[in-house]
Amino acid sequence: MSDTRTVTTDGGEADVERLSTAPEEIEAPVGIGVLGWARWTWRQLTSMRVALILLFMLSLAAIPGSLIPQNSQNAFKVQTWKAAHQGITPLYEKLQLFDVYSSVWFSAIYILLFVSLAGCIVPRTWQFVGVLRAQPPAAPRNLTRMPVYAAWRTDADPEAVTAAAHRLLRKRRFRANPAGGAVAAEKGYLREVGNLLFHFSLFALLAGFAWASLASGQGGKLMIEGQGFANTTTQYDDFTGSAFYTVDDLDAFGFKLDGFTARYQTSGEQIGSARQFTGHIRYWTGTDDKRLTKGDIEVNHPLEIGSSKVFLIGHGYAPVVTVKNAKGEVVYTGPTPFLPQDSNLTSTGVIKVSDYGKKDGKDVDLGFNGYFLPTAPVNFEKTGPISLFPDAAEPMLVLTAFAGDLGTDAGLPQNVYQLDTRHMTQLKQDGDIARVKLKPGQGWELPDGYGTVTFDGYKQWASFSVSHRPGNAVALAGAVCAILGLIGSLFVQRRRIWVRATTSPDGTTLVELAGLARSESARTAEELAEFAVDLQDDAPALDEPDPASDPVSEQDPATDGPGPAAVPAPATPADPDSKE
Repeated sequence: MSDTRTVTTDGGEADVERLSTAPEEIEAPVGIGVLGWARWTWRQLTSMRVALILLFMLSLAAIPGSLIPQNSQNAFKVQTWKAAHQGITPLYEKLQLFDVYSSVWFSAIYILLFVSLAGCIVPRTWQFVGVLRAQPPAAPRNLTRMPVYAAWRTDADPEAVTAAAHRLLRKRRFRANPAGGAVAAEKGYLREVGNLLFHFSLFALLAGFAWASLASGQGGKLMIEGQGFANTTTQYDDFTGSAFYTVDDLDAFGFKLDGFTARYQTSGEQIGSARQFTGHIRYWTGTDDKRLTKGDIEVNHPLEIGSSKVFLIGHGYAPVVTVKNAKGEVVYTGPTPFLPQDSNLTSTGVIKVSDYGKKDGKDVDLGFNGYFLPTAPVNFEKTGPISLFPDAAEPMLVLTAFAGDLGTDAGLPQNVYQLDTRHMTQLKQDGDIARVKLKPGQGWELPDGYGTVTFDGYKQWASFSVSHRPGNAVALAGAVCAILGLIGSLFVQRRRIWVRATTSPDGTTLVELAGLARSESARTAEELAEFAVDLQDDAPALDEPDPASDPVSEQDPATDGPGPAAVPAPATPADPDSKE
């Protein structure tokens, strides 16, 4: 999407052709009427300026998706955010800020960038193919006007000089074409190849993201040690599909979480930092869940089954609690996941006992709000309910109790990690809120004869994300190729060299060399100087009584006089009338 216009070198003769295949930008509408405006709009859309603006707008549009929770990634976080920011939530919903990457405005920018890249790549590629098939441009009539020029006289035959120049240029990997008593050579096509590769790669990168958005799916599952999972929608805690990936496309597999290993730094400045998270599983593929294969899932080391990947994304504790009613009957038992609130895994959670039964002739539910502290402090009153270390060194469960109606029979969905206390009463003990701190094995006799609660211990849980994203490989390949293309376009220089050998009136041969690069660079003069030295093996320079300049000189194209010399050697001045 860059632009280099034709450079006229000799009184309007376009001897130096375009060194880029980028289409020219037109600053005003072409033609009249609707067709003219359409052509102008298309050229503006496929210009470098508009493409850069669209790319910048796409980067800005992605910022809300990074700062605001997205429904496609974590619907629970979205609901939590909405509950905490009820005033601004309606505006965000109208702007589709909870679904940024599928919003109308993000898709519009995305599609326009696609069209802009396609409109740039197609003509540019076609023009570059034409450049590759064509011969290097013929030598300009007046080589002294080139930015880099060298000349000397020799006794060698002009045809022999031309043949030697052609051979040496081919040896230096130039595309060389002898014609009209001169040799035209060109090199550095990898620069434009790099440009095209960058544009194609950027197109592939966007296409990969689009493919992933249209044909990907993701589901989350929280599992406690000992539990199993089958890859069906009924087993997921949440599942998000796409237009081309539905519940019918799920891979047939499942796994069981046998155990979980968590290791933390125990000393030093980074005490408490995680060192290992590993979920030990046994998995099966297909419909035969009897043939199990052992495996481990670690952070950034997912389990790949078919076209799906199982990632480990979270870890925590699930206290094991047993609740008995006043008759001593077990009405609830088992582990309940608590959610970590800080880096030391201070965790909060609720226990809902909806099958408690009757109390004083009425149906009653019990609910418990609590904290699980993996490493509880010694002086609980001063520090409050916080954990001092993420590993379970001194586990403690802190509970408060409620009695009443949990609302689970109303048929409305509830958050399993929140307790609806609108129709419940908090139990009191000795005139204060009924609260208890339990260590593993300890029990609590509930006030008002509601029975007992026993803290039996704890298990660990792990949350997994099952992801199907077919466009990731395309996007990664596009990103790598884009970097390679950018390197080529920045560090490879497109340049041309012309060599002309003519017979002078005194019978000697005048050898002229000229060089031109797309941009000013000292490397052009150095390369021409090296070539001039090599060529003098076949066309040795004659000694002249008054050598006026060096064989290679940097020169202003606007004047005929040579500039500063590049290498010392016998030479003829670029312009005999020069005062140098």
